[in-house]
Amino acid sequence: MFHLAQGIYNNWNRKEQYSILILGLDNAGKTTFLETCKKEFNLNSKPLDKITPTVGQNVATISVENNKKLLKFWDVGGQENLRSMWSEYYSQCHGIIFVVDSTDRSRIDECSKTLGKIVMDDEVEGVPILMLANKQDMPERMEVQDIKEIFNQIAEHLSARDSRVLPVSALTGEGVKDAIDWMTLRLERNKKVRRPLYK
Repeated sequence: MFHLAQGIYNNWNRKEQYSILILGLDNAGKTTFLETCKKEFNLNSKPLDKITPTVGQNVATISVENNKKLLKFWDVGGQENLRSMWSEYYSQCHGIIFVVDSTDRSRIDECSKTLGKIVMDDEVEGVPILMLANKQDMPERMEVQDIKEIFNQIAEHLSARDSRVLPVSALTGEGVKDAIDWMTLRLERNKKVRRPLYK
C-alpha cells in the first residue's frame, strides 16, 4: 500500500524536465546569459566580472511555472576547436538558444555560418531555436532588425520549427526573462520524447 501511495505521490509531483543548449561563438556572452538567468530565478550565481571563457560546459537547472517545469541549461564552449562537439548534444536537447554578440560586426558572417550548420543537422529537426542579439546595452551594437535579416535567411530551412530573434543584454538582465518565457512556451508546444542530457 505504501508503494502505491508513494507512486501516486511521485507521479502527481513529477516535474517536466527540458534540456536546453546555449550555443554561440566564443565571447558572445553565453555564460553571462546563464549566470544572469540563475540570478533572475533566485539561484546562486557567479559575479559577472569573474566569468572566464568556457572550456567544456557549464550546467544549471532553473525551475519555472511555479516549480512545475525544470529547465536544464547546457552552456557549451564556443571556441572554434570546441564547436565540433556540439553535435553530440543535439539528439538529447529540447531547445537551443544561440547567442550572438551584436557588437562584433567582423564575426557576424562566421556567426551566421555556424548557426546554419546547426540548423541543417538532422538531429535538430523540430527543436525550437531562439537567437539572442546580445549586448544590446552597448552603443556600437547592430540593430536587432539587421540581425533578424541575417537570421531570416537561415530560418527558411527551419520548416515548421519555432524560431525567433530577441534582443537581450545578458550583462544588465534586460530581455533575459522574456527569452526564458518564450523558450518555455515553445518547449511545451513542441514536446518531444528526448532523453535528458547527462554528463
